[in-house]
Amino acid sequence: MSEPSIWEHMQQQGVTRRQFMQICGVMVGAMGLRVAPPVRESGLPAQMARGYSPIATVAHALQTKPRVPVIWLEFQDCAGCSEALTRSHNPSLIDLVLQYISIDYHETLMAAAGFQAEQSKQDAMKKYAGQYVLVVEGSIPSAQDGVYCTIGGRSAVDILKEAAAGAAAIISTGNCAAFGGIPKAKPNPTDAKGVWEIITDKPVVNISGCPAIPEATTGTIFNFIVFGALPELDYLNRPKTFYAQTIHDRCLRRPFYEAGKFAESFDDEGARKGYCLYKLGCKGPTTYNACATMKWNSGLSFPIQAGHPCLGCSEPNFWDGGGFYQGQSAPLDRPTILAAGAAAAVGVVAGAGIAMANRGQKKGTAGE
Repeated sequence: MSEPSIWEHMQQQGVTRRQFMQICGVMVGAMGLRVAPPVRESGLPAQMARGYSPIATVAHALQTKPRVPVIWLEFQDCAGCSEALTRSHNPSLIDLVLQYISIDYHETLMAAAGFQAEQSKQDAMKKYAGQYVLVVEGSIPSAQDGVYCTIGGRSAVDILKEAAAGAAAIISTGNCAAFGGIPKAKPNPTDAKGVWEIITDKPVVNISGCPAIPEATTGTIFNFIVFGALPELDYLNRPKTFYAQTIHDRCLRRPFYEAGKFAESFDDEGARKGYCLYKLGCKGPTTYNACATMKWNSGLSFPIQAGHPCLGCSEPNFWDGGGFYQGQSAPLDRPTILAAGAAAAVGVVAGAGIAMANRGQKKGTAGE
């Protein structure tokens, strides 16, 4: 018996057709889609070659594909990315788990523990071999045969390689899994590495950040659900939808930067007026992420808006990039003008999608 489609599963949860189409619209925004791919690649009927929209592509995928099984591993981490996921707004964690994906293994979220949890993971890897999405949180220590992080008597390196072998897609969420993060900071006693340094025979998507923006993680999973493929990546294997622009590019304090108005200390008049935090060590001009548009906690705020400089936590080796409150580190390579222009358009759509969803929720809450 075949697995029910995502739409069929939603119907079992009481989702109406109207709600289903609204959800498809939110997914389009979450993925930053502007146009649908060619009909042949999208799987849409040939008669829809003209006039179809990205929403139709998403709807078709959800009506024809089963929920995606997910195996989520944690190694050298603080569980911050998992914690952030619980505060994801569009979709919420409840919607994500009950409607779109099936989390078959997640140490922090699952009820089982010990042998039961391990058996659940082994069963999922066997049943969904070549179909599941592997999400990794935390860096992988490689010193002394991986002795610094062991689970059930096995090293993180061995566990990662075993799970990666049968994965259809691999996503590293958070700076630790992507680039080694804080555990990799000098002197790096455990020889911590990012996933893509260990798994070299398959593409690995890096959703960097400390923690990663949860909607960036879910948006990447959505892309795999809809298109059966990973999104376009930058040179650090980060999805361009979320990482092709610097935080500075869309920062709400950017006008003050252009006007040469800077806060000189955290308690001066400039800080109280919301002036640019560049002189206080803000790494926004050299940090690529969608913090300024997607924000955190249902689109409420992000560090710079709250009055704290960007730490550059979505970049490699950010912990060793100089004092957090001491000017700028060496600038990073900027994307080409063409890539930046395309990213600008995609960023607008992604930000608009999240903003529309946030307004919809607030309106619905007000009407209750």
